[in-house]
Amino acid sequence: MADEDPTRMGAEDQEFDIDHGVRGAPEWERAHTELVELAKSRAGFDWQEGRALLRAMRSGAHVRLGYASFSEYIERLFGYSPRFTVERLRVAEALEELPALGRALAVGELGWSTVRELTRVATAETEVEWIELARGGTAREVEKLVSGHRPGDAPGDPTDPTARRHVLRLELSGEALATFREALAKLRREAGEALDDDAAILLMARHVLGGPRDDRRASYQVAVTVCEDCGRGRQQARGELVEVSREVVEMATCDAQHIGEVDTHVGTSTPVEGLDADSPPRAKQTIAPALRRRVLLRDAGRCVVPGCRHAVFVDIHHLEPKAEGGSNDAENLATLCAAHHRAVHSGRLTIEGCISTGLAFRHADGRRYGEAPRPREVEIRATVFQALRKLGFRETEARRAVERAVIHMGHDVAVEALLRASLDVLVERSVAA
Repeated sequence: MADEDPTRMGAEDQEFDIDHGVRGAPEWERAHTELVELAKSRAGFDWQEGRALLRAMRSGAHVRLGYASFSEYIERLFGYSPRFTVERLRVAEALEELPALGRALAVGELGWSTVRELTRVATAETEVEWIELARGGTAREVEKLVSGHRPGDAPGDPTDPTARRHVLRLELSGEALATFREALAKLRREAGEALDDDAAILLMARHVLGGPRDDRRASYQVAVTVCEDCGRGRQQARGELVEVSREVVEMATCDAQHIGEVDTHVGTSTPVEGLDADSPPRAKQTIAPALRRRVLLRDAGRCVVPGCRHAVFVDIHHLEPKAEGGSNDAENLATLCAAHHRAVHSGRLTIEGCISTGLAFRHADGRRYGEAPRPREVEIRATVFQALRKLGFRETEARRAVERAVIHMGHDVAVEALLRASLDVLVERSVAA
């Protein structure tokens, strides 16, 4: 009797070996089968691990076992770094609201690295679309697909260049790593608040640049090109123009040196002089040099936010936005560090009052600056504020609309509901006017 062709055997006739896969199959095929099964099993374990991590954290398992922190507890169990533990918890929490994505991980349809990227943008309404798009792709490919999208975006929605994140990887000696960590810790202590990596690195870079030698000139000495039609800005970075967020453009509008109009080659990153090279216009300061020096002397050359000790590379901020008619009078100007200046224009920090009567500083959730803010409320209100700004509403009216909407809606409200309520406030005010 002739031997049967193994490729024609049905699934019910195949014999499996726990170590070698299908008996009689070529070595490469058995190895492949084993790896496929391991990949599915690992994805399932990753799903189970995430759920267990959440239960352990929420129940305070590390406290009952005598560990100093949850990060230490997990590092001793799995060897995970604190940052990786935070990321594992983030993904596990996101999957609680994304059932389809959770099932895809549990059954091994998608790997953890792919699911991690999808949780950055997927919502219950869009997760199926993202799963279909990601199926069969590598984690790196999915990372590129997700880049430029915000939570709630569908795969086909246009990308926002300012939402893209850039990865900086360094290989350092032990001495350099220790010094770098100490420098970041010092920056965070001096800021008087928790700084994310983006804000901390920005502050460190600006310290290295050293600030202006002349306190009469704006500290914003990086080149930012702003489109007069759409208001989008790009910053020069070693021969390349990188698009920056709206708040960075508004920071430059507060305190900058204007050098006139500059044309650029379409589709390139090389700036081209668009004016007569023999007679370029004189650069103009947003704030007159004498006034700028007066404000810095009044504020002792440091950020006015309580607890902040930054006094290098500071900006002059318009309490009433210049774009909304705010004057260059000293009463309307205050000194801010880069991190706090950005927080104001992104809607995460509010400054009320004026210099003569005193300034009041509040987190986005309305709590006095320095009190423990409610992180979820801060993020929701900042997100709504930024959405209103993108729709074209002015900074002050957007902030006041959010504040009034919160009074009617209460504190525990989702982004979509708060955005609708804020738009209702703006519509009522425009009708009344």
